Amino acid sequence: MNSYKTIAKAVEAVLHKDRKSKFIAYAYPLISEDEVKPIVERLRKEYPTSNHVCYAWQLGVEHPHFRANDDGEPNNSAGQPIYGQIQAYDLTNVGIFVVRIFGGTKLGVGGLITAYKTAAQLALEEAKIIQKELVKTIELQFDYKFLSFVMSAIKKFNINILSQESNLNCTYIIEVPLKDVELFITQLEQQHQITINEVNKERLR
Repeated sequence: MNSYKTIAKAVEAVLHKDRKSKFIAYAYPLISEDEVKPIVERLRKEYPTSNHVCYAWQLGVEHPHFRANDDGEPNNSAGQPIYGQIQAYDLTNVGIFVVRIFGGTKLGVGGLITAYKTAAQLALEEAKIIQKELVKTIELQFDYKFLSFVMSAIKKFNINILSQESNLNCTYIIEVPLKDVELFITQLEQQHQITINEVNKERLR
């Protein structure tokens, strides 16, 4: 698995109505779980008359983790239907939040499941879904005389340079697409004077 699907940017305030109750959906690309709480708090302030702010998110690719939160709705009537849409679209590094403003008529568990699912689906229908690559961060250390050789390899594999020190002894921190790591390292190993260090395992770009 060398890539994953997520959304390009936030989708906000997508409205779904069911028997006078309003379900207002938001979808956000996420990098970490730490982003979730501030979003929920902001939505509670933005909608002080709301009864619930339910949500689901997923992070990671090889070993994804997720959470679905009903925020006081009957068990599995809100968070799980929202999460089901994340799964249906095969997304990760994404969170969907649905604000409910009660309209005076109880929907029942079945009605809630349908309403939260529909709200999440409408948000994702408006989202731009993109494919992103998994990358591995690598440190290169080499003499300046090998700089042109290294830069040629970096250009060939469309590699992102995170930081660089180009002195007599050069140090480059780079992001290599996971699918190209073996070929890239093989090419650099033609020059044994280049030291290659893995900074971290594959991660999401």
